[in-house]
Amino acid sequence: MRRWIWTLALVAALGCGNSGDPTNNAANILDVAAFKGGYDTDFYVQAGKEFKEKTGVEVMVWGSPRVWEQLRPRFVGGTPPDLAFPGWGMDHWALVAEGQLMALDEALDGKPYEGGGTWRDTFDPNLLKLCQQDGKTWMLPYYMMVYGWWHNPEVFKANGWSVPKTWDELLALCEKMKAKGIAPITYQGQYPYYMIDGMLLPWAMSVGGKEAVDAAQNLEPGAWSSPAMLRAAEMIDELNKSGYLQKGAVAMSHTEAQMQFLLGKAGMVPCGSWLSSEMAEQTKTMNPAPKMEFFLPPAAPGGKGDPTSVLIGIEPWMVPSKARQSDKAIEFFKYMTSVTKARQFVEQKGTLMSIKGSDEGVALPEVLVKPAAAVKAAKSVWAVQYRQWYPAFNKEIENALTAMLNGETTPRAFCDRVERVAEAVRRDETVTKHKVAG
Repeated sequence: MRRWIWTLALVAALGCGNSGDPTNNAANILDVAAFKGGYDTDFYVQAGKEFKEKTGVEVMVWGSPRVWEQLRPRFVGGTPPDLAFPGWGMDHWALVAEGQLMALDEALDGKPYEGGGTWRDTFDPNLLKLCQQDGKTWMLPYYMMVYGWWHNPEVFKANGWSVPKTWDELLALCEKMKAKGIAPITYQGQYPYYMIDGMLLPWAMSVGGKEAVDAAQNLEPGAWSSPAMLRAAEMIDELNKSGYLQKGAVAMSHTEAQMQFLLGKAGMVPCGSWLSSEMAEQTKTMNPAPKMEFFLPPAAPGGKGDPTSVLIGIEPWMVPSKARQSDKAIEFFKYMTSVTKARQFVEQKGTLMSIKGSDEGVALPEVLVKPAAAVKAAKSVWAVQYRQWYPAFNKEIENALTAMLNGETTPRAFCDRVERVAEAVRRDETVTKHKVAG
């Protein structure tokens, strides 16, 4: 493994905003690696500067859009950073299985950075569950993503359209949009998980209830070819064959499809609550800037699922078991997750947080009002967990869905194909099996 020579002179030259990899840095500098995604890393850099002022601890925050590629050799070589936010590109649970992460329950049962009680009490318990396995907490949530659909309320108002709450309302609206020359729905075809999270699983949930989706994630026999999963696939297929999915979207990237929505060429798009932040560069040059408003996927007819249920997600932070300064890393993350800092993140980055009370006493960005209301009104929240547990299996689901969207296979064949792969994973003794939390 290539070793980097780290000197104080290099620290001075690079500064706190460096995007490089400070392997083997000076012992008195807290090494923090962060995924540079839609929310950038500037907030973490600034938090590091503030933490130094308060504690005297020097914090070096570095990162890149593919930081997980820089972190893998460091974990393998036994020189991980003190605190890591690898993003979606690293298999977190593989790190747990390899003994690479520190259990954080002792720290969670201690004091938070500010206020009384325990640090654990400051987190939304639904999100904390997503970081637990075998009775231990291996990671910690930070911001929270809310998944759903988006529309432009001004376009809807101008055309006299209402947000569809049911499948029948959706079909009627799609026909009206199509008659206007607007593609009713676009989607991020190069990344099929957007449709899995925005249509397939929510509709399986709507048809069969939470037990149907839990069974699929738990790899229970027959769950991926169940009546609920088949009906969800049929709904997607019906939209496609009716011409309600934008032509050519199967080849679009996430930003390309989302730009079609922003330009008004498509009426609706499935996406998470990061949409506004992710498209900020594009929208700031548009005059007027297009409005975007969240709504839950329309409910399937006659389903037994909870129509208020909301799909949420996290991208967790973690303390490596071989971190040189785990105590300082925990204290820094306590500062990052204080209510004060969490509220700042909500205001500055336009997303919800995993910290209780972080959306109170702040002026929520307009784009967050509906997602926040949906979470508050939800009788249940749930998360897609199998994707991190079984990355290869997830890829097969995506390939099968793309084949169906291309007209190469039927909904029944899609379900049967995925079920066969699920069976292979079930039988593979080399693959660690997981169960949905809670």
